[in-house]
Amino acid sequence: VQLQASGGGLVQAGGSLRLSCAASGVDFRINAVGWYRQAPGKQRELVTTMFSSGSATYADFVKGRFTISRDSAKNTVYLQMNSLKSEDTAVYYCSAMVFGVLYWGQGTLVTVSS
Repeated sequence: VQLQASGGGLVQAGGSLRLSCAASGVDFRINAVGWYRQAPGKQRELVTTMFSSGSATYADFVKGRFTISRDSAKNTVYLQMNSLKSEDTAVYYCSAMVFGVLYWGQGTLVTVSS
């Protein structure tokens, strides 16, 4: 399993970014995928999960602002982030649950300036 996240950068508060995660060794029809984040000095936390059915769950702190999606043809997972806040500043990691093992890719840094 390999997960390659990209799309991070510097954005002003209220702006938007879309993160991408190229996934290999992951079958969206049977594996859940998701995004975590880790802010400086804090523990990694779950942001969103998309299950094989296509349904998704979100942490309360991003509900209504972030949307996870996937493109099976491209084997890519996306995270659309809108109405960004300074507290969304973190390294974002895509993840996949394959045969009971949780995999993370390298992270991509999102910095939101206020």
